Amino acid sequence: MKKLLILLLLIPSLSWGADFQKGITAYNQGDYATALKEWTPLAEQGDITAQYILGIMYDKGEGVVQNYKTASEWYTLAAEQGDASAQYNLGGMYDMGRGVLQNYKTAAIWYTLAAEQGYALAQFNLGMMYQKGDGVLQNYKTAAKWFTLAAEQGKASAQHNLGIMYRNGEGVLQNYKTAVKRFTLAAEQGYADAQNNLGVMYVMGRGVLQNYIYAHMWWNIAASSGVSNAAENRTKAEKKMTTADISKAQELARQCVNKNYKDC
Repeated sequence: MKKLLILLLLIPSLSWGADFQKGITAYNQGDYATALKEWTPLAEQGDITAQYILGIMYDKGEGVVQNYKTASEWYTLAAEQGDASAQYNLGGMYDMGRGVLQNYKTAAIWYTLAAEQGYALAQFNLGMMYQKGDGVLQNYKTAAKWFTLAAEQGKASAQHNLGIMYRNGEGVLQNYKTAVKRFTLAAEQGYADAQNNLGVMYVMGRGVLQNYIYAHMWWNIAASSGVSNAAENRTKAEKKMTTADISKAQELARQCVNKNYKDC
């Protein structure tokens, strides 16, 4: 939240009154009570940013007793004015049943409004809802659409899920090369499940030339992040590898980690 407020200060197109600025100064100094005092009247007067921030403060219990119901009320006021962040957060409240009765259909509505404004997290969550059929009719093609939009903004989980859809041919034409591309983009961001799935693609030779050394490398990296079946996959692969191959794979894994998973 502090980073958000600092970022808002850097946006020249936004002009706030002295009260709002006092709230920002107080918040960044950890004086939540003063921030709340400055922002509450503004929020009550319809200031969309103040409404959203108060939602966060009640959501997290910053300067107030944590209250999901009150948080959802402030999010709603900001969301109804078109604030994408508030729409996303409100969608999350309905998705999880925090402060409101759990309602996947309502969650999907708010996620959609935020997603249509380009909010990547909402696009991903909406993709998940279409993939699972939560609150909407299950539709893999629509799920792939929203995952793609989130992936284009660099969201690793969306890259990974899109990779699965291309691997399985769900909502898109099955394409192992594209699946590998998506898994790789997520793996390069340190997304452990994508690293594990990339290892599977290498060992099976799907979308890439079969290569046990690279499969072992990715499984080794994923296992270090706690992906249990990655360790199992690595052990199975070792039965078909020479000692030299295993040593090379281990060295490649070390190099890959040192390069922050890029160009491995």
